[in-house]
Amino acid sequence: MTLTDVTSPMTTTSAILAERWETNAMNETAQQYIQRITAHVEGKQPLAVQAATAKKLERIIKGLPTAKLRKRPAPDKWSVNEILAHLADTEIVVGFRMRLILDVPGAPIAAVDQDSWVRSGHYEKRDPRKSVEQFRVVREANLALLKSLTPQQWKHYGMHSERGQETIEHIVRMYAGHDINHLQQIERILSKKPK
Repeated sequence: MTLTDVTSPMTTTSAILAERWETNAMNETAQQYIQRITAHVEGKQPLAVQAATAKKLERIIKGLPTAKLRKRPAPDKWSVNEILAHLADTEIVVGFRMRLILDVPGAPIAAVDQDSWVRSGHYEKRDPRKSVEQFRVVREANLALLKSLTPQQWKHYGMHSERGQETIEHIVRMYAGHDINHLQQIERILSKKPK
C-alpha cells in the first residue's frame, strides 16, 4: 500500500472543502486567510507565542461560569467554549500534519471543515477547562517535537489541499497567528456587555 492508496479519498474531500472555502463566512481566499493570520505574528517569535497560549487561555477563562463560556455572541458565531474546543482539536490536527510531513516530505494534507467539526464534535457540550487542558498537553508535546528538529527538518513540507505547499516553519508561524486570532476573538466576546 502506498501513501496515494491511503489518501486517494482526499481528492473528493478536497473538492468539497475547496467549494466550501469559496463560500466561507469571511469570503476570503486561502491566500487572504494566510496573510490575515500570519500578520498577527509580525515581529514576534512564533514558538514563544505558541508556548504562551495555554496559560493565556487559562487566565482568560479563570473563574468564569461555563454558561457564560457557552453563550454564542450571535447564532452563527462560535461561543468561547466552541473556540476552546476548536483550538484543542486543531492542535491534534497540526501535530499529526507535522509528524506526517517529517516522515513523508511532500505528503498531501487534507483540509478540515471546522464548522462541521464544531457540530459533529458537539463542541457546545464540551467542558471548557478540559478543552484548555487538552490543548495544553498536546501543545507541549508539539513544542517538544519542534525544539528537537534540525534546520533541514524545518524546511520539510506537505501539500495542503487548499493552501498548497506548507513547510513546518510556515505551519508554526501560521498557527501562532491562529492562536493570537482566537485569543483576540475570545477577548472580544467576553468584553461585550450582555443585552
